[in-house]
Amino acid sequence: MSAIRLESVTRVLLPLGLAAAVAAGLYAFGTNHVPDYSGTALFGRTATDTLPLKSWLATGLLALAALQLGLALWMYGKLPGVGAAGRGMRNVHRATGVLALLVTLPIAYHCAFAYGVQTHIDSRIAVHSLAGCFLYGAFAAKLVVVRSRGWPGWALPLVGGTLVALVAVLWYTSALWYFDDYSLPSL
Repeated sequence: MSAIRLESVTRVLLPLGLAAAVAAGLYAFGTNHVPDYSGTALFGRTATDTLPLKSWLATGLLALAALQLGLALWMYGKLPGVGAAGRGMRNVHRATGVLALLVTLPIAYHCAFAYGVQTHIDSRIAVHSLAGCFLYGAFAAKLVVVRSRGWPGWALPLVGGTLVALVAVLWYTSALWYFDDYSLPSL
């Protein structure tokens, strides 16, 4: 195998490995941590108390993810009928991403410590738990791709789109479930 080929394989494996390591670490913590439903009063003392605020924060996160997607499409000139955004939009995109990450932290903190990763209760909770672990792995992978040069043109849209999709899955399996009176609408 040539040195150039080995370097390109290593470059692709770095964000994938980092994403897998972060997701696996969160999964290991979540499955080995003893849930403490009463010890994390960040949102309230009972599950019923936590759901409204977490659902609204998740809805805000979904809106920020949609804004991130729209800004990315605009920056790369992919919005039909609209020219490419100016260079200043990169800072807006970055600030929106930081805000989105900050919004996830109290939600994830509460989920991790109050519930952990639960894959044995029902499929909604299992999908939500696993998507939550993968969210931070995907975020770490995006940082690697964004900060490095020379990636193929599909790499950044792939990791960014993965983040948006994970936020949508998390919102669907939590906030929408709450807003729809503890049930998921049929797709």
